[in-house]
Amino acid sequence: MKKIQSFILLFVLLFSSQVIGQQQISFQIKGVISAIGSPVAGAQIKLYEASDTISIKRTLSNEKGFFGLEAPKQGKYRVVVEAFGMEKFESSLFELTVENPSFQFTNLELIPLKKDLGNVTVTSKKPLVEQKIDRTIVNVEAAVTNAGNNVLEVLEKSPGITVDRDGNISLKGKSGVIVMVDGKPTQLGAADLANLLRNMNASQVDQIEIMTNPPAKYDAAGNAGIINLKTKKTKMTGFNGSITAGYAQGVYPKANQSVVANYRVGKFNVFGNYSYNYRERFQELNLERNFIHSTTKELLSTFGQETRMQDQRHSHNGRIGLDYFANKKTTWGILLSGFDNRASMDVFSGTSIKDKFGALQRTTISNTEVRDRWKNGSVNVNFRRVLDSTGKEITADVDYIGYRSTNRTALANQFYFANGSSAGPDDLLLGDMPTLIDIYTAKVDYVQPLKKGAKFEAGAKFSWVETDNNAKFDSVLNNGIVPDYNRSNHFIYREAIQAAYVNYSGQFSPKWSMQVGLRLERTDAKGDQLGNAQRPASGFDTSYAQLFPTAYLSYKISDKQSLVLNYGRRLKRPDYQDLNPFVYFLDRYTYQQGNPGLRPQFSHNIELSHMILGGAITSTLNYSKVNNIIQQVIEQNAATNETFIKQANIAELDQIGIAVSGQIPVTKWMNLSLYTNYYQNRFRGFVNQTFIDFTQPTLVFNGSSSFKFGKGWTGEVSGFYRSAAVEGVIFIQSLGAMNLGLAKSVLKSKGTVRLSVRDVFWTQLPNGSAKYDDVDIRFRQRSDSRVLNVSFTYRFSKGKASSGPSRRKSNEEADRVKIGGN
Repeated sequence: MKKIQSFILLFVLLFSSQVIGQQQISFQIKGVISAIGSPVAGAQIKLYEASDTISIKRTLSNEKGFFGLEAPKQGKYRVVVEAFGMEKFESSLFELTVENPSFQFTNLELIPLKKDLGNVTVTSKKPLVEQKIDRTIVNVEAAVTNAGNNVLEVLEKSPGITVDRDGNISLKGKSGVIVMVDGKPTQLGAADLANLLRNMNASQVDQIEIMTNPPAKYDAAGNAGIINLKTKKTKMTGFNGSITAGYAQGVYPKANQSVVANYRVGKFNVFGNYSYNYRERFQELNLERNFIHSTTKELLSTFGQETRMQDQRHSHNGRIGLDYFANKKTTWGILLSGFDNRASMDVFSGTSIKDKFGALQRTTISNTEVRDRWKNGSVNVNFRRVLDSTGKEITADVDYIGYRSTNRTALANQFYFANGSSAGPDDLLLGDMPTLIDIYTAKVDYVQPLKKGAKFEAGAKFSWVETDNNAKFDSVLNNGIVPDYNRSNHFIYREAIQAAYVNYSGQFSPKWSMQVGLRLERTDAKGDQLGNAQRPASGFDTSYAQLFPTAYLSYKISDKQSLVLNYGRRLKRPDYQDLNPFVYFLDRYTYQQGNPGLRPQFSHNIELSHMILGGAITSTLNYSKVNNIIQQVIEQNAATNETFIKQANIAELDQIGIAVSGQIPVTKWMNLSLYTNYYQNRFRGFVNQTFIDFTQPTLVFNGSSSFKFGKGWTGEVSGFYRSAAVEGVIFIQSLGAMNLGLAKSVLKSKGTVRLSVRDVFWTQLPNGSAKYDDVDIRFRQRSDSRVLNVSFTYRFSKGKASSGPSRRKSNEEADRVKIGGN
């Protein structure tokens, strides 16, 4: 009986809230903006009271040209519409009353600028950071110090993003971020993703979208959320684009060149870009390891290693695409892209092994040569069809992504006693490790607008992944090459994922709006380690299906102040190569080992955001709980002075934090962009059969100040700081960097010259330690992070503004491939 009463009471409360909401009058202004017969996306609409010169509301049109504004009260109003390449539109006065609370613009057609854009280049200054209800947007070109940098360096100073010493990316202190390029996951593991981003020029990227709790439409992968890199595109008819050339000098030289071009005429749009990147760099790593008896905890020996790595990388990236606008309702598209990355790395290492009293016992001199090449090719075919005038729409994507790599390694070791005499024959190990990865995906999405601005979405996706890693090692003995079957390994992995989702969004009162979604994903995976003369075959087979709910609730306190509460459940699947049980040799005493027993990690994420001044300042409280977290762990063998590094489901993570971001116009010539995040990570669980409980509060700060000096001159001062942090079992000391930049607009605003210095005081020096059970390690690292960049960009255009549909991408699988050495 009590349950029935509770149900009736809940029903009455919900019904009453709907009735109350319906009794409130909402004054609405709506319309659809078009130009040359096509919808205009991203147009800015400003609402003014009849006699006012300051707008009281602003919004942007969506990809279909639709916009909606809510007036605060009845009265007379007018709107002003501005869009890139279009003449400004000013409406006549219209009146909203209780009897007629809404106004619809039936035919709001913008007129293209009549000037020849081949002679005039229109430029606009975007803010560095924009805060939306479900994401943070970073406009890359708005920061002068981004000139000449690679994409990983741009991410490093973006709000909430942390890049560790190995290039692993974290978002608000949580690992497991999915990185997409134009909505398409890169399908790379952490080290290889970092390598790819180092080879991408910042000049290729227009915006970075940061989503900590993506809606159900997105793949559930990504424990910490999604980072989407939106590459540059143009909406101009005719032929237009840009050319960029840059040179950088740290300890070693670096260079980058890129070209972006677009040609649109009639129903066809052809676009493409190409970039070349050369980077030479160094990295120094000092390791100190204490080997301790696992039972008595007595010190047995100490291990000191000094390593210097120097590498050269040549990277070619390109893509070309075609859009065909069959009619106003149907668009077909195809996109071809790929890269060719070549790297050579030389590593010198000196190792000293001492007894527990500090007396030198042995030394080892190691020289390693690595010659690595990764090639990628991908094809995307996409389709979009508007079904009727209400906005019903269906879209589809079919993708293929292929990776091919060759990796040849030569590891030579020389062994000496403390007195300098030989401690044994030299050791030479030769490795040949080709990798093949094929990824196929298909995806379909449906959108149906409902009454009162609500929207229903649904979709399905299928993906198939197959990887083939064949590591062949040979030892050189008595001047002869002998196959090393104990170290060789051939691993094949296959994975199928089926997914479907539904999503509903709508406004149920003038102040309250909501969005709820549910995604189902099923994973079937199979791994086979093929046997050889000395190694038996082995494998694993696993399947699991999970539901991933998402929910958003928004309350508008006033015209310039709102609250948003959101929740999402997400997962992180193991990277493909981390499931391979093979042991990779990093040097004579350090090995990296796969773990076929890895399970996916799952997280619950909840956030409460408070936005004021129309989103100019946003504060966020967040809590996350991650189960079966995948983290790097360390195991040591005191008898052989060897260290094994592997990924494992080590513990659970509890994180609580608060973040504040703001865009502050100090004066007409100075703007501040600030972000700070204070969080506490607590890791609890068993590592190497030892219980750990690590807690560490961390403060992260990103700041940027831009200046307008007049006559085309702009400047920037930016930097970041991160206090001590814990990443699984590894503690990282505080570090930070300061950057300076200066830019000058030239050639009638068609060209821009930029000069910048990254890490001015060379303070980006990671130091850390790991201490638990019988593991006691400390490290210090220094790399080529202080760099002077100079670049020149020339923009050319011959045509008129257009508003073709933006490119879409699909698929989640590419963030788990590991490309090349780090």
